[in-house]
Amino acid sequence: MKYQDINARTIDSWCLEGWEWGKPISHEQYLKALNGHFEVYLTPTKPVPLKWFGELKGRKVLGLASGGGQQLPVFSAFGAFCTLLDYSEVQCKTEKSVAERENYEINIIRGDMTERFPFENESFDIIFHPVSNCYVKETDPVFKECFRVLKKGGILLSGLDNGMNFIFDESESTVKYSLPFDPLKDKTLYREMIEKNEGVQFSHTLEDQIGGQLRAGFILTDLYEDTNGTGNLHNHGIPSFIATRSIKP
Repeated sequence: MKYQDINARTIDSWCLEGWEWGKPISHEQYLKALNGHFEVYLTPTKPVPLKWFGELKGRKVLGLASGGGQQLPVFSAFGAFCTLLDYSEVQCKTEKSVAERENYEINIIRGDMTERFPFENESFDIIFHPVSNCYVKETDPVFKECFRVLKKGGILLSGLDNGMNFIFDESESTVKYSLPFDPLKDKTLYREMIEKNEGVQFSHTLEDQIGGQLRAGFILTDLYEDTNGTGNLHNHGIPSFIATRSIKP
């Protein structure tokens, strides 16, 4: 089985177990969005600055690995035309159920972001891409596809794992692993992750991820760091994520 399929099934199981990032917004939260209250996340704790979006009404937004009914309902409430590309079947179903509950249209595609995106060139104004690159081995192809399907002047909003979470043991107090973290090159590590139902995850450097955006042709316009929200690293104020805003010139 491809590691991408393993990860899709793993995330499905997490969602069914009540995973935080698989819980959709409530009807009350959707109503707040309709009334102009706006809060979405690329990383665990810090909401994305409103100025990063610009005008949403009438814009075409791609939620890349952004299923689960958390962000795209908000964008839809603000008048955006939304499309989801996500490989988790459960996340896609949840996204659909929220759209049906609130009676708005959304285009939902279950697809693997490591492959060519099923869209024409310059199809979208905004791509919203929460932390998910840790589930793919190579990030450059993802950013190249983002660049291809964005219109000129389009915005890429990304949540990125900086690799810190892959170094420590479960208590986040002892350095246990070396970087890069790549289970496909370590059979023991691969078996450990499968047995713990953690999927097949990979560390990526900022050179990989911010550099990958620049190599694809993007211009970086802003960024911020964030913590895990809980745990020892968070308690010590150690950032483990970074959110970036880039544009296609």
